[in-house]
Amino acid sequence: MSKRGFDPLTYRFEDQLPGHGAVTEVADGVLWARMPMWGRLNHINVWLVRDYDGWTIVDTGLNRDDVQECWRSIFDNHLDGKPIKRVIATHLHSDHTGNAGWICREKEVELWMSRSDFYMCKVMAADGPSDVPEDAIKFYRRAGFDEARLNRYRERFGQFGANISELPAGYRRIQDGQYIDIGGREWRAVIGHGHAPEHVCLYCPELKIIIGGDQILPKITPNVSVNPSEPNANPLRDFLNSCARFREMLPPDLLVLPAHESLYEGVHERLTELIDWHEVALEKLYDLCAEPKRAVDVFPALFKSKITDTSYFPATGESIAHLHCAQERRVLVVEEDDNGVAWWRQA
Repeated sequence: MSKRGFDPLTYRFEDQLPGHGAVTEVADGVLWARMPMWGRLNHINVWLVRDYDGWTIVDTGLNRDDVQECWRSIFDNHLDGKPIKRVIATHLHSDHTGNAGWICREKEVELWMSRSDFYMCKVMAADGPSDVPEDAIKFYRRAGFDEARLNRYRERFGQFGANISELPAGYRRIQDGQYIDIGGREWRAVIGHGHAPEHVCLYCPELKIIIGGDQILPKITPNVSVNPSEPNANPLRDFLNSCARFREMLPPDLLVLPAHESLYEGVHERLTELIDWHEVALEKLYDLCAEPKRAVDVFPALFKSKITDTSYFPATGESIAHLHCAQERRVLVVEEDDNGVAWWRQA
């Protein structure tokens, strides 16, 4: 969901966007690069932090030739001849982990991640096109998919691994509250939930910076979805709790380095916006369910833009996340019909 109306955030480095294979220094020893993607989010921001005798990379872009070309240009021209010392992935999604395995092998370094995201990424990347689980078909049929949409899911299944270079067999675990020494500065790992199982944000008090990944994006809300692998989850509750916790523990005067869009100041304001947006969406969802609705019927309560074939699956997951949150709050109830389709209505 995009931001509209008054914007309380202050954007930084808008006139210093790094080009293809180039970098912009946004703080002492912190370099910003942008890796190409496709679709509405046409780039991901990645970061290089000066270490004692080299560099730490945070996030890596999709496993694509043009992205690896950008990385080679950066390695050759922008790191003062110093080596890569480690790779950190904020979370499991392929635009963040896509080249992690490739860089780790090329540079003979360790991958650092949270435990849940490392293992879930490994499992998802191992799925092949012929591995469509029947439980997943049941999950999407319950959400309201017709046979054409179920067949589209079957066609798409197993594509996650194509955007990820094989991850290392082992990794270094990052835990919430852990302090990571990068070049003599302490970076605190702050774990968020909802968008990913254990999303790592990195907060440096000395520099007054937080690398926010997808957890605190400036202009859109990160996708918060229920997926077939955990069909009864309540990730929206977890996301809202994370936003409130971040707002309590982080100082207000940080420069936020997000994975997409602009660098900004105003982290407390943005966390409040994220909470408020979902609370308003839950109210709209309640009103819409005055008459029974399926998950695929409630898009108008959550999204202003048209849901396309590409966005249909994450939109469905996000709808279910809001429905589950409303159900836990006891404002909606659900009943299944004889075909296994879930119908949601006001309690």
